[in-house]
Amino acid sequence: MNLIAAADANWGIGFKNRLLAHIPEDMAFFKEKTMGNPVVMGRKTLESLPGGQPLKGRVNLVLTRESSFQRKGIVTAHSIRELLCRLAPYAGKDIYVIGGASVYRQLLGFCDTAYVTRISCAYQADAFLPDLDGQKEWELTDCGEEQASANGLKYRFLTYRRKQKLRNAPLALQCRQRLGYNWKNQKSHSAHCSFRP
Repeated sequence: MNLIAAADANWGIGFKNRLLAHIPEDMAFFKEKTMGNPVVMGRKTLESLPGGQPLKGRVNLVLTRESSFQRKGIVTAHSIRELLCRLAPYAGKDIYVIGGASVYRQLLGFCDTAYVTRISCAYQADAFLPDLDGQKEWELTDCGEEQASANGLKYRFLTYRRKQKLRNAPLALQCRQRLGYNWKNQKSHSAHCSFRP
């Protein structure tokens, strides 16, 4: 999986369920990366999207604890295990984790690449991305030049990669190693999860 986010100088990503800043170039980068691919988000992130509607041109998956949550155009999962089952048919796609803070924390261990638009200034924030600079499992592999947005904000595109990559291991293997269950892909490309007792 891939993580994609915009974070300020303190790794803040949001305040009161809103983005800290609007950077058109970051929005374009996000669209370019995620279009045609599955995106995974929390319920609050979905509600923060325009009209609370799923992103067009992408498979939208929502990870939520609310057992009754259902929404048209959304694939819902209520646990990490269920989420990975829902993702099984898309194992050949680039899967993007798009927030919020809780979902980033829960799925960071399943990601091997993180695309971070780093904003030079700091804002008041109540939601944060894990500090990848302080995580020994991650390394900065690409640091773009600082740019000035059309609205004057300074930012740069950063790419982090896990030092020991997970991508070469099939998602099914990751499931067995991390969560203790198997999944089998059927000929119909549907997924069957076999949970160990």
